[in-house]
Amino acid sequence: MLITLKQKKLKDGRLSLYIEYYKGSNIDANGKRIHLRNFEYLKIYLHENPKSVSEKKENKENLKLAEDILSIRKAEYIQGKFNIKNTAKAKKRFLEYFEERTKEKQDSVNNYGNWFSTLHHLTKIVPKNLLFEDIDENFVKKVKNYIDKNAKTKSDLPLSKNSKYSYFNKFKACLRSAFDEGYLSINYASKVKSFEQAESQREYLTFDELQSLAKTKCKYPVLKTAFLFSCLSGLRWSDINTLTWSEIRDEGEISRVNFRQEKTDGVEYLYISGQARELLGERQDPQDRVFRGLKYGMTYNTEIIRWCNRAGVAKHITFHSARHTNAVLLLENGADIYTVSKRLGHRELRTTQIYAKIVDSKMKEAAEMIPEIKIQF
Repeated sequence: MLITLKQKKLKDGRLSLYIEYYKGSNIDANGKRIHLRNFEYLKIYLHENPKSVSEKKENKENLKLAEDILSIRKAEYIQGKFNIKNTAKAKKRFLEYFEERTKEKQDSVNNYGNWFSTLHHLTKIVPKNLLFEDIDENFVKKVKNYIDKNAKTKSDLPLSKNSKYSYFNKFKACLRSAFDEGYLSINYASKVKSFEQAESQREYLTFDELQSLAKTKCKYPVLKTAFLFSCLSGLRWSDINTLTWSEIRDEGEISRVNFRQEKTDGVEYLYISGQARELLGERQDPQDRVFRGLKYGMTYNTEIIRWCNRAGVAKHITFHSARHTNAVLLLENGADIYTVSKRLGHRELRTTQIYAKIVDSKMKEAAEMIPEIKIQF
């Protein structure tokens, strides 16, 4: 790998310093050479044409700082390449580090739950005093075997295929992070294959079921409004829960939501229907939450089930089912899969293709192809 310090001219005339990690090149299927590069922007700047003594001094100090960081990055690369351990970091306890990473996820409800559950299982197999210097490939295999064969749910049942996939991937994510930060000199996460992920069943509402819910009273009006808005927009719970009025843009007769996805951290620009905008009501102060009083917890989750029962919907519906409902209804009403994928903020099209499987019209037609048979008992 070639690690170099480079600079890029900004619109304001400054020079932005960054480090380029050049990893060589590949030839793609069309015979075109693709160069493999990563960049680390240092947020350190130079004056392109320093005019004063202070600007020249600032340039000198900033360039020295950037060169020092470059030296550190090269040393870190050599350390990893030649298996040189950082002896101070290698003495840190693994479970302590994993717990720190778990606490960092507290702002993301679903993600934090998976990390916390993984930590719970790891405490049963990993010794409290295990240090990073004690970790090797056999240790990673031992953890995988425990998750596969011995780990149990709160009901003392074996873990599902997707739980095994999720928990082991959180464990591997921690190992990758430890490698990147110098606690490990080898990326053991790449040494052991993950579990296969099972295709999950995605519960959703039909249009008639959604209509029934809309006509049925919910104990918590803000929950009903938020759920129906998710059905019409496809927004996740995490994004709806944090949505503020500054993110709602009314542009004449058209409205859209400009927000940063909680799960992917990507910026999204989502147009919403007139009915979805009507659900939000009158505009409030920019910093106010749109769904004021909405909160995550067993009380609201239980009310969704009771609300469905009152509406005659005999399905196990959760708040996330609203997002699934949005995808299915869009596809059933003619939206193409690429548009649906973009609206849902999916990084990969295959994630959206699961919904296409649900509404496969050819499969529905096939169900009626066999002529009726005369049955006698």
